[in-house]
Amino acid sequence: MSKFGEYVKSSYDELVHKVSWPTFKELQSSAVVVAIAALVIALVVFVMDVVFGVQPWGWKGVLGYFYQLLG
Repeated sequence: MSKFGEYVKSSYDELVHKVSWPTFKELQSSAVVVAIAALVIALVVFVMDVVFGVQPWGWKGVLGYFYQLLG
């Protein structure tokens, strides 16, 4: 059990004294970057779904209607 206690003490020491925690301002700016990136990725996936996807209500996507015109 002494190894476990030593592990906990060393983990606590590392978290308190060795880890450099970000400031609140750094956390805010990182959160804004993550939110913008998530919105951009969601928009890209939405556009890909509209262009290529087959929807339950009969939408075949832009390419589906283009291929239907050719065939």
